[in-house]
Amino acid sequence: MISAWRREIGDAKERQARAYLEREGLRFLAQNVRCKRGELDLVMRDGDTLVFVEVRYRASQRFGGAAASVDRRKQIRISAAAAYFLQRHTIALPCRFDVVAIGPAGQLDWIRHAFVALT
Repeated sequence: MISAWRREIGDAKERQARAYLEREGLRFLAQNVRCKRGELDLVMRDGDTLVFVEVRYRASQRFGGAAASVDRRKQIRISAAAAYFLQRHTIALPCRFDVVAIGPAGQLDWIRHAFVALT
C-alpha cells in the first residue's frame, strides 16, 4: 500500500505534468484510470491523437532516474490499462504512449512516443 505522503507527492507531480501538457496544447480527458491490470496517470488529446501519459518522479538519479523506471513490465501494465480505457470509450483515434519524467530538482522531461503498446 502506498503511504499518504507518497500519494500526495504523486498527485502533485501529476498536477505539474498535466499543467505542463495543457500549456503545450494537449487537452485533458481523464486521470488515474484504474483496472485490475494497470493504471493510466493521465489521458490527454493532442490534436487527433489520444495520448496515454505515464508520470514518473524520482527524488534521486541513483537507479537511472524517472524515465528509466518505465521498464517493460510497467509498459505492459500501462498498455493493458489503455486497452481497458479504449474498450469503455468510443474514441476512434490513433494512440501514443508518452512519459513525463520529473527529476529531483523538479525538472520535467516530456518523452513523446516513449514506447509502443505491449501485451
